[in-house]
Amino acid sequence: MEINLLYSGVNALILLLILSSPYKIIQKPIDFGSLNLLPTTDTASTDFGRLQFNPPASVLKPKTPEDISLLLSFLSSSSFSQVSVSARGAGHSIHGQAQALDGIVIDMGSLPLEIKVHKNGEMESGLSYVDASGGALWIEVLKETMKVGLAPRSWTDYLYLTIGGTLSNGGISGQTFKHGPQIANVLELDVVTGKGEMVTCSPTKSSELFYAVLGGLGQFGIITRARVPLQQAPKKVRWQRAFYDDFETFTKDQELLISIPELVDYVEGFVVLNEQSLHSSLVAFPAHLEFKPEFVRNGRFKVYYCIEFAIHVNQVESIHVEKVVKEISRMLSYMQSHLYSVEVSYLDFLNRVSMEEESLRSKGLWEVPHPWLNMFVPRSGIKKFMNFLMESLSPNEFEGPILVYPLLSDKWNTNASIALPRAIETGKERVMYVVGVLRSINPTVCKMDCLNQILHEHHQIAQAASRPHIGARQYLAHHRSRIDWHEHFDSKWTRFAERKAQFDPLHILAPGQGIFPRVTVDLQE
Repeated sequence: MEINLLYSGVNALILLLILSSPYKIIQKPIDFGSLNLLPTTDTASTDFGRLQFNPPASVLKPKTPEDISLLLSFLSSSSFSQVSVSARGAGHSIHGQAQALDGIVIDMGSLPLEIKVHKNGEMESGLSYVDASGGALWIEVLKETMKVGLAPRSWTDYLYLTIGGTLSNGGISGQTFKHGPQIANVLELDVVTGKGEMVTCSPTKSSELFYAVLGGLGQFGIITRARVPLQQAPKKVRWQRAFYDDFETFTKDQELLISIPELVDYVEGFVVLNEQSLHSSLVAFPAHLEFKPEFVRNGRFKVYYCIEFAIHVNQVESIHVEKVVKEISRMLSYMQSHLYSVEVSYLDFLNRVSMEEESLRSKGLWEVPHPWLNMFVPRSGIKKFMNFLMESLSPNEFEGPILVYPLLSDKWNTNASIALPRAIETGKERVMYVVGVLRSINPTVCKMDCLNQILHEHHQIAQAASRPHIGARQYLAHHRSRIDWHEHFDSKWTRFAERKAQFDPLHILAPGQGIFPRVTVDLQE
């Protein structure tokens, strides 16, 4: 077959890929002259997890969303066998989800940074919102919206992530109990589907695509713009930490806090496993703590817990906040004299993890393997899960936080693609917990055999926890087979597969997730 290709200054890499295709067919003339396709880079081959290293054949640095559309239109209309595409934002995946072995990685950070704030006085709807490009970082959105006293309602703990990246997964933090995840706080999206179609979608316009891409793991399209609602940004935040020596009391008080959203704006919690976990948690919390726990008691390890909650403070409300803190404190059953309080700026509070990042970088413990495990656990199974998890850990060797905090089912839209525990999906339970086992591995101490053992243990924990007696689901999931993915999505699998067939029928997108193998179509038939 001859190649029917109209070009001006065609990139040599794309020609090489075309010529390596088994049939060398293009259905219609396409001009590739504007595409900035470059050789692969180390950055495109790795991610934050540093567990997988899969080099692509090329990296696309798009100048516009049209560049992404052009590439995907060509791939979906040709006999391009096995060439797949992944969108890479900040590269904060753990298991190579944004990688594309021998394929093409799209560097979303190359798109022009566009963040435009629309205040309620300018809009007929009376709603303030921000339009942000898919490659924009949440920290960039926050700084821009705060210039006019506004901010998004729902966040992730770490702000140096892209808009498109978190919306493709979920986006959760301590505000989720009150406002829902980030995927429940979107008004409109611009998406390039796996077929190269550029679509503007919302809950009322192309809604199937809208809900498919939210929590869709990049399987259906690439988000190039998101419209996110805004609220008034508080001046400051009253940040509280309370310590516990009993897990049931810890979770009981967390559930009490999320039951009073009119008073509380943020609720999280973490396990105080050892001295390292206690001290690392203090990096961003600017208060002197008199908490000096006994981690070994009668020859056995003793585990503690910490709830952190926050209340937004505006200048006119400072006296009111004091009353609220006292009122809430009387309701809680924390360890006597171990409630601590600081007041910080809203920006510093939301950006608190960056301080921990600086500390870890200074110790050479940021760009290291991160075999993280994140689970959604129904309330009915949280105690069993934590017992199972703690039995697998060596407290004196563990490095990194273990987050534990509750979320509410009615803040999630089940039309979105994200998989939740069956008890939550069916409405049988209203409360679920997110448990984040966020290990950092010091490669000088934990070699490859050690790392593989941790990954094996995490796999076993996830497998066991997904069974009915606990009924958990992985968040930011990683599975080894399509059967495992089928079980992960459970009753949502049929809809998930149908959406894939509709929006990315050749399975071009997001090969790093390992859900759908690339489809080869013989156009000569």
